[in-house]
Amino acid sequence: MKPKPDFAVAEREVHAIYAEWAQRPIQRNCTGISDCCRFRLVGHTPYLTRGEAHVAAKAWRAAGRKEVVSPADGSCPFLHAITGKCQIYDGRPFGCRTHFCDAAGGPASRNEVRDLIQRLESIDVMLGGNGAVNLPTAVRDALNRMK
Repeated sequence: MKPKPDFAVAEREVHAIYAEWAQRPIQRNCTGISDCCRFRLVGHTPYLTRGEAHVAAKAWRAAGRKEVVSPADGSCPFLHAITGKCQIYDGRPFGCRTHFCDAAGGPASRNEVRDLIQRLESIDVMLGGNGAVNLPTAVRDALNRMK
């Protein structure tokens, strides 16, 4: 019998990866204009591993939300429609942290994040994932696993 995935351990490791990324001396120029959160505008939706999706789903639930609804304008479901701020900022996925938008200086190079991505992928495997999934679907699936 296969052991049940340990989401608490995975969550701690994902947060450790996020903290390690924040400590790296890589120049970014995020001005908080949230263009990167407007997926249709930038032509890119972040893909999340199962561990990242779990962290984002927990943050969404902590904000009192139970489901993920994709806005008609193609924006991130966690972008507050009025304030333009991320509603799960501390739980936002790795792709959001690496500022894939041009306004912040473009994406971090693969060499700058390869080791962290490999760790996220290892967590995905440990949790029974099959690779990264687009943000809305990944978080919806994570919320369903939490029920």
